[in-house]
Amino acid sequence: MSGNYSVRFELISDVPVIYIVGDMTSDADSAVVKVFREIKTKHGLKRIIFNFSETNYINSAGLATLINIIQEMEKVEGQVVFAGLTTHFQKVMDIVGITEFVKIVDTNEGAVSLLS
Repeated sequence: MSGNYSVRFELISDVPVIYIVGDMTSDADSAVVKVFREIKTKHGLKRIIFNFSETNYINSAGLATLINIIQEMEKVEGQVVFAGLTTHFQKVMDIVGITEFVKIVDTNEGAVSLLS
């Protein structure tokens, strides 16, 4: 873990799940993009889940990173689902308009089911 964050991913039923642990700020940007690129290279980009159950904080730079990834997914007609958002983070995503482009579910299992 570097700084106040770490980023990891796992596959659940062949769907990549990215976990952002700690703070999603500009400090985490390069790590999130690196994991996203790794997934893109190894697994393709049709479906991806971001799990925020271990995320403590998201600022505007973190939101910008997510928006850039969502835009890249749209270019390949991919789907993005957010899981594990707190009520506060759900409101933030709604305010900035991200919920118009991603689905939000409570769990990874719900996200995988939605993407199947």
